Amino acid sequence: MMKIAATLLATIALATVNALDNGLALTPQMGWSSWNFYACNINESVIMNTAKAMVSNGMADAGYTYVNIDDCWAGGRYPNGTVYADPTNFPNGIKYVADYIHSLGLKIGIYTDAGTETCQKRVGSYGYEANDAQTYAEWGIDYVKEDWCYATLENPQQRYQIMSQALNATGRPMFFSLCDWGYENPWTFGMSVGNSWRTTPDIKDNWDSMLSNLMAQAPITSFSGIGGFNDPDMMMVGNGGMSNTEYVSHFSLWSLLNAPLIAGCDLIDIDQETLSILTASEVIAINQDPLGVQGSLVKSYNGGLQQIWAKPLSNGARAVVLFNTDTNPATIELLWGNIWMEPSQQLSIRNLWTQTNLGTFTESYESDSLIPPHGCIMLTLTPTN
Repeated sequence: MMKIAATLLATIALATVNALDNGLALTPQMGWSSWNFYACNINESVIMNTAKAMVSNGMADAGYTYVNIDDCWAGGRYPNGTVYADPTNFPNGIKYVADYIHSLGLKIGIYTDAGTETCQKRVGSYGYEANDAQTYAEWGIDYVKEDWCYATLENPQQRYQIMSQALNATGRPMFFSLCDWGYENPWTFGMSVGNSWRTTPDIKDNWDSMLSNLMAQAPITSFSGIGGFNDPDMMMVGNGGMSNTEYVSHFSLWSLLNAPLIAGCDLIDIDQETLSILTASEVIAINQDPLGVQGSLVKSYNGGLQQIWAKPLSNGARAVVLFNTDTNPATIELLWGNIWMEPSQQLSIRNLWTQTNLGTFTESYESDSLIPPHGCIMLTLTPTN
């Protein structure tokens, strides 16, 4: 037990020492991105109205800060190399949009690509990193996502380092999100280059894709920490391809993983159930816990159909997700040894989704009701002393 705790502390210390020194990503980023719902059908009205909705519907109060414009905003480059926005969809330019978003108390993100073109064949930043970084700083950009299309012959670590240094050289703090879909293991170098790094292919709005991206995190949890986080891709909550039970599992596990909580649905016309998932305060608190340790898969039953994911918290408690991937209901038993606690320890258990205290237990806890197919129970277990 002591050896496990020492390993956890060593991982935290190593991650902090090696983190990119831009003062950002003390906790995983929270916000919204245009791609999952709008794809290329974006314009300044969509972006500005989404930002306005985030303030009015409670998303901003829940911690969602960044309003990120994904691919298809760029119009081209002037003869001097400076990038400009699509004049049809962003007639007033990006700085105009940025100023509006800042006036709401939010931050703005922009998208680019490490290659010569973006994935949708807009201009990339290859060879223009310093120019683009300075332009973004002048516009008031707070967050830069750099994709990996038309750059696959390059070395990701070297290519991303160029943009990383260019962003820092501007003197404006800009969160740097790497997106090479897990190509050449970005978790092995991402901490010194960026603030988050994609570890998977693009997520799709279905159960199999979400589960695949989740399971890809299991072997790499030690590479995430304060200053930089593993990114299994943006959330699909609310886009309609999964049930709300599955979306609750999706959100619970992304929160426990310290994954970026980047919503990807329509926030202008969001339904109440989706909003209640995305703004679940006690679940978000697990993601934003200042200890910064990513949750990990600590136990599997029945060939992986039932799983226990857990993470330590800054107050000495443990956060746990009892996850049923089966198509049948199931119960799951949690032993204290699974979560780095002594069996004799008395732990007070709280259900984070129902926001109810379940009582004090010793040695183990078994879900007091069947967990539905593809569903979960999310708990905190806090020492009583």
